[in-house]
Amino acid sequence: MTNASLPLAGIRVIEFCQVAAGPFCGMLLADMGADVIKVEHPAGGDSMRAWPPLTDGFSENFASLNRNKRSVALDLKDPAQRQAAHGLCRTADVVIENNRPGAMDRNGLGYQQISGINPRIVYCSISGFGQEGPRAQEGGFDVTIQAVAGVMSVTGEPDGAPVKCGVPISDFSTGLYAAFSIVAALRDVERHGRGRNIDISLMGATLAVAALQTSEYFGTGRSPRKLGSAHPRNAPYQAFRASDGHFVMAAGNDRLWASVCDVMGRGDLLADARFGSTSDRARNQNELRGLLESSFATRTAGEWLEAFRAAGVPCAPINTYADALADPQVAAMGWVQEITLPSGAIAQTFGNPVRLDGATLAVRRNPPGLGEHNDEILGGMRGAAS
Repeated sequence: MTNASLPLAGIRVIEFCQVAAGPFCGMLLADMGADVIKVEHPAGGDSMRAWPPLTDGFSENFASLNRNKRSVALDLKDPAQRQAAHGLCRTADVVIENNRPGAMDRNGLGYQQISGINPRIVYCSISGFGQEGPRAQEGGFDVTIQAVAGVMSVTGEPDGAPVKCGVPISDFSTGLYAAFSIVAALRDVERHGRGRNIDISLMGATLAVAALQTSEYFGTGRSPRKLGSAHPRNAPYQAFRASDGHFVMAAGNDRLWASVCDVMGRGDLLADARFGSTSDRARNQNELRGLLESSFATRTAGEWLEAFRAAGVPCAPINTYADALADPQVAAMGWVQEITLPSGAIAQTFGNPVRLDGATLAVRRNPPGLGEHNDEILGGMRGAAS
């Protein structure tokens, strides 16, 4: 699939972002064909460039969030180089920034300043708590947002210490919301010719993806609680211990529950009033788990998985990332792709999971070296950093 055939071909994005949420948003737009120009400080650039693992001195963490982009290095404190950044924004359709509220204004690159020179600009600000309100000036990292937005209160075992979700969901859900909002705003620009100022916060996005938890609170007046791998409204629907380790099985309706009982040879459980409906099973899931695990202990996890798959019951092993990336479905979809680092070293990355017209999106540009595209993009602009 050529760049010209991608949905966002012809859209120019200027990204003033570091670490995760903003760069992830920019990469999603770049994957869909946008020309994303990443503006970084000449002294080190995006701080994620220093994050291990490092291959030939280049961060593979950085590579995973910055494919399909070009990099220019500009010191925004320097008036001449700041003017070069203004020039880039004048030519852009989108600006993304994830600095503390007010920082871009102080550099002359805030929404009001940029919309004054480019009225069609879609300007997206990503922050911990939003551009306004009593917490606007507080910084936000994924773990602190998971804590303040409630995620850690429902993660882990009921009697365990607080733990965060192992995947940085606050950062990446915010990046997803930002990318969606930008594309929606671009559609509005097409229709009405005016730009938009988007304010997206890690706290807001994290609360938004917790729709089942917030609705449980609104509906009952009680905060949801930690259940380990279990589900508050479905059972059996969690991890179970077999003779050699754990596996996951999810029988979320009566038909699947009947199949579970059939596979296990436990028809007596179907007649047990405690487990008569999905709600009954959820309400009595501790007792149910004990009964199921007494049977599961007689066979290995692999044997149970084979039996449940044959019966059409959703189930899965608890994979490591090595296991997950080696799954044949990953290869069939072409999700893992090779990239070349600035040193010339070959590495692998997990690409965009979306397929367009039956094709997996390819990595068109390798992750850039710091300022790699200064000459290409800035050319002879006065004050451009070399």
